[in-house]
Amino acid sequence: MKKEIFKVTLISGMLDIMAAFSQAYMVRKTPPDIVLRYIASGLFGKPAFSGGVIYPTLGLVFHFLIVFACAVTYFWLFTRVALLRRSVLLSAFLIALVAWVVTTQVVIRLSKITAAPVELNSALVAIVILWICVGLPIAFMAKQHFKKTE
Repeated sequence: MKKEIFKVTLISGMLDIMAAFSQAYMVRKTPPDIVLRYIASGLFGKPAFSGGVIYPTLGLVFHFLIVFACAVTYFWLFTRVALLRRSVLLSAFLIALVAWVVTTQVVIRLSKITAAPVELNSALVAIVILWICVGLPIAFMAKQHFKKTE
């Protein structure tokens, strides 16, 4: 199971960060290093927007840690919650919704990032991205893993 969790963390993390880079650039012309500095600023505040490559690197590490936490939690819950075994699409949506809520309503509020008001369109776009890039790979790989172990 560790191998599957590591693999899906890499896949989901890469898909999600590439989507974040693309969306930030298309909507605001924000380059990838600023996206990563924003993630790092949750822990380090404004200093994350200055300095060398350490802050973007830490932002990337934090991003993958969040995806890893999603994968570990889902794999742990998969055998304990029958609803998660019913549908990959539904499970993927639940992963996306929980990840979005935890990130925007808990992590950001506890961090040094100033929480922006929730806008419906932005929230929907973020949840769809999480559904496709994080939820689907995690739900699919967990289902495949546990199908083999039955």
